[in-house]
Amino acid sequence: MTGEELMLKLLDRKWTLKSPDSKIHQIVLSAIPGKHGDGLFGNISFLNNSSPCLGDHMIKKDKDQCFYVIRDDLLHPLVNGNKARKLDGLLPILEDHSVTDVVTCGGCQSAHATAVAVSCAERGLKCHLLLRGEQPEVLTGYNLISTIYGNVTYVPRSLYAQRTEMLKSHAHLIAGNNGHVVWCNDMFEASLTGQTPWASDFVQTGAHRDADNCSRKVVIVNEGAGDCVALLGVFRLVQYLSQDHLLGKKRAVKFIVDAGTGTTAVGLGLGAIFLGLPWEVTAVMLADTIDGYRQHEERLISEFQKIFGFLLDDNTLNKVDGGIVHWAERCQPRKFGNVLEGEVEACKQIAQLTGISVDPVYTLAAWEMATLLSDKELKEDTNVVMLHTGGTLGMFGLAQRYKSYFNGLKDGFSI
Repeated sequence: MTGEELMLKLLDRKWTLKSPDSKIHQIVLSAIPGKHGDGLFGNISFLNNSSPCLGDHMIKKDKDQCFYVIRDDLLHPLVNGNKARKLDGLLPILEDHSVTDVVTCGGCQSAHATAVAVSCAERGLKCHLLLRGEQPEVLTGYNLISTIYGNVTYVPRSLYAQRTEMLKSHAHLIAGNNGHVVWCNDMFEASLTGQTPWASDFVQTGAHRDADNCSRKVVIVNEGAGDCVALLGVFRLVQYLSQDHLLGKKRAVKFIVDAGTGTTAVGLGLGAIFLGLPWEVTAVMLADTIDGYRQHEERLISEFQKIFGFLLDDNTLNKVDGGIVHWAERCQPRKFGNVLEGEVEACKQIAQLTGISVDPVYTLAAWEMATLLSDKELKEDTNVVMLHTGGTLGMFGLAQRYKSYFNGLKDGFSI
């Protein structure tokens, strides 16, 4: 198969999201007269055009610099951004195999953990979350939602460092003597052949999940949904955006995304290659070194080739073998999760000027990079596009941790 033929085959399946649609906004940058260098964005002001001209009309008709935002943060009140995309192709597979329980892990304020917990609850599945560290004194943000929708266990950091063993051990504890445990990728691979990853005497499609005589079917999902199956939902987004009336297939695009695990960036890059799109994917590194991200990229590509390589022609495989993502340092690098002075105010500035909420850890990093690239001299036929990966509830946890930064927001006029 060619890459495009493979893409059509992969996308011919059931999905979690009823539609791959996402709103696209245009952010226009302009200089503030008389202002010089104050704050994170200096003298830059932002204007949000929520109904921009797309397709062939994306050619810049004036000298204003701009970038576009894919508003995946609007997909679901609690399950949005790239978390929704990663689960888009996975959840129907869980239902097809009559899964009873899902085990995954994440940080205390993990948006991924919340997305899995809420999605499982909506489908009658039990979700078990292993969260790193200690229980906060006050439950808030993603931690609060995870606790409401899922079964939370807090794991010491020393044990959490061995994620594979931690997940496996907890999954077998839940499954008990008569249950079955399978990793997400193994279940995905089995689904492609119409087989079941469970024991042959355990196929009870449609059996009531809470029945006393029903053994537990436990699936392990890696941290951040960094599994090969997570690429499917991102591929679906790429195909949607490549329609002629949106970003199109011929216009050069500099695609910006913030990188936690980096899975979304790899999915964007692979999808662009398969469809022959002139897209360059830049991922802002937040949680690992460049070597760590490249290793994750190689692992995902290797897993994908293991499952689908026999279907691809050699020319397509040659394109996939090289690095498909440009891994970039954040404008102000720091240890993951740390917030620097002035960044909360920058989020406030963006929200008040555009009506778009970004958080200091993830999406502000992508916004910074998109602003930087838009402010440079780009070719007339190149557009900068940022994927909004959600994460708004993370602000609540950050407000607990960085009280001094958020206390500054109280300053205002009293009437």
